[in-house]
Amino acid sequence: MGVGGLVVATTPILNWVPGFLKDDSEIPDDSKLKRIPTYCEVCFWKCAAWAYVNDKGKVVKIIGNDEDQHSNGRLCPRGTGGLGMMEDEDRLTKPLMRVGEPGNQTFKEVSWDEAYDFIAKKMTEIGDKYGKESMALFHHGTTGPHFEHLIKAYGSDCIAEPAIAQCLVPREVGFKATFGRGLSSPEPTDIRNTRCLVLIGNHIGENMHNGHVQEMSQAIDNGATIITVDPRFSTAASKSQYWLPIKPATDLALLLSWMNVIIKEKLYDKEYVEKYTYGFDLLKNHVKSYTPEWAYTKTGIKPGVIRKTAYEMAGAAPAVVVHPGRHTVWYGDDTQRTRAIAILNTLLGSYGKKGGIYFPEKRRLPKYPHEEYVEPKWTWKDITRDKHKLAILGVTNVLIDYALPENKSDKKIKGCFITATNIVKSIPDQKKTIRALDNMELVVVVDTMPTEITGYADIVLPEAVYLERYDYARASQHRKPNVALRMPVVDKPMGDAKPGWMIARELGIKLGLEKYFPWKNIEDVLDWQFKKVGTSLEEMKKIGLKEFDKEDYLYIPDGAEWEFNTPTGKIELFSNLLAGEGYDAMPKFTEHKQNPPGFFRLIYGRVPMHTFGRTVNNPYLNSLRPENHLWVHPDVAKDWGIESGQEVWLENQDGVKTDFPVKVRITQRINSNAVYLPHGFGGDNKKMTRAYGKGASDSELITNVMIDKETGATGMRGNFVTFLLKEPKQEKKSV
Repeated sequence: MGVGGLVVATTPILNWVPGFLKDDSEIPDDSKLKRIPTYCEVCFWKCAAWAYVNDKGKVVKIIGNDEDQHSNGRLCPRGTGGLGMMEDEDRLTKPLMRVGEPGNQTFKEVSWDEAYDFIAKKMTEIGDKYGKESMALFHHGTTGPHFEHLIKAYGSDCIAEPAIAQCLVPREVGFKATFGRGLSSPEPTDIRNTRCLVLIGNHIGENMHNGHVQEMSQAIDNGATIITVDPRFSTAASKSQYWLPIKPATDLALLLSWMNVIIKEKLYDKEYVEKYTYGFDLLKNHVKSYTPEWAYTKTGIKPGVIRKTAYEMAGAAPAVVVHPGRHTVWYGDDTQRTRAIAILNTLLGSYGKKGGIYFPEKRRLPKYPHEEYVEPKWTWKDITRDKHKLAILGVTNVLIDYALPENKSDKKIKGCFITATNIVKSIPDQKKTIRALDNMELVVVVDTMPTEITGYADIVLPEAVYLERYDYARASQHRKPNVALRMPVVDKPMGDAKPGWMIARELGIKLGLEKYFPWKNIEDVLDWQFKKVGTSLEEMKKIGLKEFDKEDYLYIPDGAEWEFNTPTGKIELFSNLLAGEGYDAMPKFTEHKQNPPGFFRLIYGRVPMHTFGRTVNNPYLNSLRPENHLWVHPDVAKDWGIESGQEVWLENQDGVKTDFPVKVRITQRINSNAVYLPHGFGGDNKKMTRAYGKGASDSELITNVMIDKETGATGMRGNFVTFLLKEPKQEKKSV
């Protein structure tokens, strides 16, 4: 079975920026180019790469670093098009001060000193009036740590990363409750050695997790069985022996029925379970009623298929991966659903085994010495853990709640920095986010592009793109620990843009926090850190990436004694951590609301050439996919009289309508009770000239948020839409 539609840059032509050179005759000899190390910022995978620069200082190509375990020397389409981030003429290049009402995207240019003075004055006023804890940070990407340091030095620990509450935290808590440790990133799934890969709501090949895409290609070539559970016939489903087009919101029923079959028919790894687990008999009794026949009534998957796929997993065990996924916030029972995935891997004996889930290792770089932070009077924990006891990091939507005007608590969020994240589009319940921003006394946005969030900023600070700056080194977990360098590949950033580390330091000094920034240049920090782990900045500039010997086991040795970091020292099928906090110790199926009459469940996802909304304006990547399309089943289209390519608007269950229409793609690849809309399109900021008005935004339609009680994560798949065949009258947006 060939790799076919799994999109990965494996051929030389994809190493060249699309449209950059007219023909192959213009491709220069590598020996005449300067090679500079970097690591990609187009997505979180952060593949190590080389940028090639000609004698005029122009970047002519970006390729993967052959030594990098993340990329294996190959970049995905996003990575090869990363140059477009630097060359986008719409990007931010000057500090800006908002003029007029929030949301209007009208600014005047100011100097860096004027911007810093304004911010410092406002932060001082907020600190004096409400306490320094009232300044928050919403961040993403490698810029985040620079501003985490600034905010903590200032005196606050109200810090949240949207990706935590909308992506990872239920999975991390679910796995920690089972194995005593989470998974982190990249996920340590041994796909290249697996004999059976189970994808449940995971879209490898469209989410472009580079290393996993390549390993899935290897697994396919090796004859591995692929089982994909998805109401949509995804790219991964097209490469699978089994596609299970499940009824949305019933995934946990399928997982529990698989457990039922594996335990009842004694397909589990008896030696592994007896040696390493706690609570098997409790689990056996718990799943007794979750039969395939019962699951069929919930999922629409026939009992015979449930049994057959369970046999496939068991036959491949322990070289089987039930993939834990990454975007794991769906229906509000997400910690329990990911717990079920962890338990299923345990029954198959795959955790800590070759072809299953391996033990990664990370070489941590030491923190550069500075003064100890002042202990805040309160932090994100004090406003979160009364409701969500297992939240492990700041939860974005909780901080937003404490920024609302109706918040009567003495703990308030009255100002914030927002770096490299567009929370107007990425946080569910858009109107609430806007109300919170309007109620703040200072909003500072640090970004490379004028996205929707910049319109709500008092000050916009233009950040250099990743190819123009140093950042802290990438110190990532993998089969072997490694560190990678990012350094500027051009002489200076476009316009007056500055790297994030410099902005954070200069603001810190303006605030009188010099003692927290005892260095003048990040190069000094990097050299100090590298020398602590046996290399140097000088060496890293030459090699780009350094790999270290692994010190711990990659897999559990056969028959070895092993202690897990849980209350019992065992893999906990019955979780004492969850039970101790008053949560379900074993996963239970929860019924979720199904479609109202005339409505269809909104399923969102990704396209392989874009990372959410951050790349849709990129000149190279936009040329590959300028807009999204709405997937509609042929029977539904016939009932509504909709034709392929026709433009429709969408309205959700709460009466919210899309600003722009979207073209319909009629396809049997989508369940007839759902529609599919790729995320990141339908931008409403005219300053993003390629992205404005192209397609529809799913973010506008996600108003029903289903909160995971253990972690506070925001489930977003409980929204339903109907079609509007004529342009609707729109209410003026709240600003």
